[in-house]
Amino acid sequence: MPFAIKSLTLGAFATNAYLVADTATKNALLIDPVDSPDLILAAAAEAGWSIQMMVATHAHLDHVLAAAALKKQLRIPFFAHKDTPPLLREVPMQGMYFGLGNLPAPPEPDDLLDDQATVILDSLELKCLYTPGHAPGHISLLMEKEGILFSGDTLFAGSIGRTDLPGGDHALLMHSILDRLMPLDDRVRVLPGHMAETTIGRERKTNPFLLAHR
Repeated sequence: MPFAIKSLTLGAFATNAYLVADTATKNALLIDPVDSPDLILAAAAEAGWSIQMMVATHAHLDHVLAAAALKKQLRIPFFAHKDTPPLLREVPMQGMYFGLGNLPAPPEPDDLLDDQATVILDSLELKCLYTPGHAPGHISLLMEKEGILFSGDTLFAGSIGRTDLPGGDHALLMHSILDRLMPLDDRVRVLPGHMAETTIGRERKTNPFLLAHR
């Protein structure tokens, strides 16, 4: 399958957005409409891609700030896990908590995803893995054939997602990582919501939070 991935690190929290495209059709999906819709649109235009849908790994404000503007401009569907809407509606309060002012609420999802659901765009197929703990309704997105995992804020290079925000649960996060992500092959590339790319094998061998659970 001809595909390509373009990553952008945007916003006050240096959050990663990922454009994933079928390079035969030039259609793309956006994983986490994080911020700066103009920069996301410019990146897609530069690559010659047309964004057809967007998916949120979770509803913390830094992962969804561009959703409303992109939906209005592109008229594309917005997908999220079925447990996500309550946290989405709290984005204005999240903005106040972080001193960013009263931010507008993102749009309601057009479709609600469940564990093992598949997001399909042309030849692209991404399986939803329910990985709560960092936030309610958190999902990771797996391209099984290609060996690529978009982990959101579940697993990072040498770290894991924070659990000190409302709805966070450290024990649940560790359960998600150990039971849902660690069974994946060592060669699976992990593209996280913050910081650099890693692999399942590297984190299995070196991540101090995972080593503590051996």
